Amino acid sequence: MQRFLLNRRWLGLLVFVLVFGAVCFRLGLWQIHRLDDRFDRNDLITDHFQVAPVDLDAAAPVGTTIDGTNEWTRVLLRGTYAVDYSVSVKFTTRDAAPGVDVVVPLRLDDGTAILVNRGWMETINSNQRPELPAPPSGEVSVEGWLRQDNKAGGDAVRVFDRQVRAIDSTGLAEYMPYELRDGYVNAQGESPEAATALAVEPEPELGQGVHFFYALQWWFFGLLGFSGYIWFAIVERRDRRRTTAPEATVSVHDSSRA
Repeated sequence: MQRFLLNRRWLGLLVFVLVFGAVCFRLGLWQIHRLDDRFDRNDLITDHFQVAPVDLDAAAPVGTTIDGTNEWTRVLLRGTYAVDYSVSVKFTTRDAAPGVDVVVPLRLDDGTAILVNRGWMETINSNQRPELPAPPSGEVSVEGWLRQDNKAGGDAVRVFDRQVRAIDSTGLAEYMPYELRDGYVNAQGESPEAATALAVEPEPELGQGVHFFYALQWWFFGLLGFSGYIWFAIVERRDRRRTTAPEATVSVHDSSRA
């Protein structure tokens, strides 16, 4: 009765189920690897936040790339805001409210500059640039943490009407007449304080996210595929028995009459 499993249709279904199960298993492992990366990131952030802020040149000298090893380092820097080259990062939200991040390059004593995300302000989502509050004038001390470039590329980091959709020092280097350092700083405090305060970037979420549940979901899909194959095979065998049973009964009656 199980010989029907060797026909072309059922063999094709078996191959599909095996491939589907292998893909689901691999995707589940990928989510587990992402969970491990998330834990490593959380440990790195926790370690950086437990250390007092250090001078920018000590944390990331000129030419240093901000990557997964030095991102989130708390830094102190002094310089003068280049207000004429301020940009807003449009279509950002906080607690579902629309707004923009305000990014201004800070000119340092060595002639270089670094992008500073001064904070977020609520405004309507629009392609029209809003009026941005002025930063402190003169020399300013900024405390914050280092962040990697967004690396979105293309139109996302191309300045249009003094707006962008992502912060990237490489993309903004064409717009600004300064040698920009890699990455940017999420400001957490300024001295002197600005006349109009902005909402600083909140500390990053250190939870495990949804990766573990996504892994379980992919493995469940793979198991569901195998279960479905077995269930349909059982149904097929049952239907075949029902269709062959009358034939067997007729054969017995015919032989007894003979």
